Amino acid sequence: MARKDYAAEKDKCKRFLQEFYSEDDNGKKVFKYGAQLVSLAHREQVPIFVELDDVAEEDPELVESVCENAKRYTGLFADAIHELLPEYKERDIVAKDSLDVYIEHRLMMEQRGRDPADTRDTRNQYPPELMRRFELYFKPPTTAKPKVVRDVRADSIGNLVNVRGIVTRATEVKPMMAVATYTCDQCGAETYQPIQSPTFMPLVMCPSQECVTNKSGGRLYLQTRGSKFVKFQELRIQEHSDQVPVGNIPRSMSIYARGENTRLAQPGDHVAITGVFLPLLRTGFKQATQGLLSETYLEAHNIALMNKSDDDELGNDDLTDEELRGITEEGFYEKLAGSIAPEIYGHEDVKKALLLLLVGGVQQAPKGMKIRGTINICLMGDPGVAKSQLLSYIDRLAPRSQYTTGRGSSGVGLTAAVMRDPVTGEMTLEGGALVLADQGVCCIDEFDKMADADRTAIHEVMEQQTISIAKAGIMTSLNARCSILAAANPAYGRYNPRKSIEQNIQLPAALLSRFDLLWLIQDKPDADADLRLAQHITYVHQHLHQPPTHFTPIDMKLMRRYIAVCKKRQPVVPESLADYITAAYVEMRKEARVSKDTTFTSARTLLSILRLSTALARLRLMESVEKEDINEAMRLMEMSKDSLQADKSSATRAQRPADVIFSLVRELSTEGVAGRGGAGGVVRMAEAEQRCVTRGFTPAQFQEALEEYEELNVWQVNQARSRITFV
Repeated sequence: MARKDYAAEKDKCKRFLQEFYSEDDNGKKVFKYGAQLVSLAHREQVPIFVELDDVAEEDPELVESVCENAKRYTGLFADAIHELLPEYKERDIVAKDSLDVYIEHRLMMEQRGRDPADTRDTRNQYPPELMRRFELYFKPPTTAKPKVVRDVRADSIGNLVNVRGIVTRATEVKPMMAVATYTCDQCGAETYQPIQSPTFMPLVMCPSQECVTNKSGGRLYLQTRGSKFVKFQELRIQEHSDQVPVGNIPRSMSIYARGENTRLAQPGDHVAITGVFLPLLRTGFKQATQGLLSETYLEAHNIALMNKSDDDELGNDDLTDEELRGITEEGFYEKLAGSIAPEIYGHEDVKKALLLLLVGGVQQAPKGMKIRGTINICLMGDPGVAKSQLLSYIDRLAPRSQYTTGRGSSGVGLTAAVMRDPVTGEMTLEGGALVLADQGVCCIDEFDKMADADRTAIHEVMEQQTISIAKAGIMTSLNARCSILAAANPAYGRYNPRKSIEQNIQLPAALLSRFDLLWLIQDKPDADADLRLAQHITYVHQHLHQPPTHFTPIDMKLMRRYIAVCKKRQPVVPESLADYITAAYVEMRKEARVSKDTTFTSARTLLSILRLSTALARLRLMESVEKEDINEAMRLMEMSKDSLQADKSSATRAQRPADVIFSLVRELSTEGVAGRGGAGGVVRMAEAEQRCVTRGFTPAQFQEALEEYEELNVWQVNQARSRITFV
């Protein structure tokens, strides 16, 4: 292979930057990079992104060279821009920082005290890194396929690589020295040392002509004021779980982000990173301890946030009017709810509740007080009612979410762990699932199998939305403003109708009251429903999509964007509805007291109604809550409670008090305890009355039943009304 003429390559780069243009709608030429060079010359822009798709239009060979030797071509493009900038400068720059002043003074001093015939020593010349005020990055060609972390191997060294993964750790941004400036204590000359690697050996002896000829041995001192620093952040990305081969654990990779690429990604984000894959050169003691091994890293050029499930980037663009009209047509609430997991049959109200969970209520934080807006839902139900499927769908649909299971997560894994930072060696906090799901949804499956000690970690998050920590000398409070969607099985695996609700659920009352909605999904045998369900499942199995319905489900991308639009609204509850809500809440408390309700109607229930109604108003893109929203919120509350009490009501509605009293007396006669109950179907009146009163019936009800059955000639009462004889 012939050696490349890099001077000619640099001219190619220059030519591309100057001459590349695209045509706008009117057919006018738009010089894309020319306009950016003007902005760079006037310091209005710091990063310049060279899109390799544009380069491919002009010179496909150059793109190939850039992808194979990205580090060298970054330098060539940067030199080309540096040489072109004076041509694009149209006016003097007024805004000057300390480095400008510093350089200006140096140039003045030199011109004053130097003979014009003198040639300058190369090491005392200003290095281009010090003078450049821009950063050059490449954007990958769209034809380049993203690689998996484990496929980035030795043959990728020096190449432009595109990898995808999840950010697991991001250090804080720190200044990193790019050019070290020294002054000599003898002759006062300045020396510059550009730094490429993470460590460097400081210069000690002055290399200037004066010191060398006089042999004065001037010592150099580092000037932090005249040195140049850039922002530096280290990210760690881990490959997606679906890219991991069978039986392996996910691999991770270090990413070094500099300058304008810092602070773009937080832990938990799904990213696509383009960069140059390089070995990490260590010197001195680190190299000795490392032995023959070398570490590698990716020098980031472009960091793009990705959607969770699809291959596209996160769309921040607003919805068009046409799309909005398509969503907000008649019956859109049912349509949106039906678009959540359309391949799962039924569960219409549960899906509506999940839609409201994604939208969320309005969070209010007046001075010194916080009213949470996130909605928490618990799905409790028999095995095989698609709870986990609903959870995993919500996990895919929500822009930020974490999915954990009860047994697979500890209290520390949910909240935060104290770790030792491998870079600095100091103790740091590493956020758990709830912290990573901040401003999103945390789905917890198998909630009932969780250890009690770990479950208590969730209590604070569900109401205060923070995690307070006092460990290893670190006292802090982390934000965890996430909705919690939990799925659990009843205590006996299946719901047991013969046991009370508390015995079935077996979760502490403090935790249950924090859930806005608690759904009990029962799997009851019903011929029609079972037939429809079986047909639905077999259709999905054959065609891999849901059966045709009266509407076409909205796709995930559009749902995501619509939910993002909804979240921007901040609806308020008008004063006219305040009395209506308070009256409804008082009525709910009264009902709960009468029916010995076990679902804990407390003041939190009132807040839940307000949250659900504001979420409904958000969904309609309204600025104020209406009466229909409150009615729908209360209907959802009632439906979730009905799901808990359906079996009870059906059991007690069939039997009147008189029938129950009759069966009690009948039991007493069959017991036939000699001397007390009497034998042969004779029961003492006092005995029977006492038995009925202890079961919660009044004496009046007992007397009514007695007369009713006497008229029917089922039993007879003697004259003294002391004993009952069955006929």
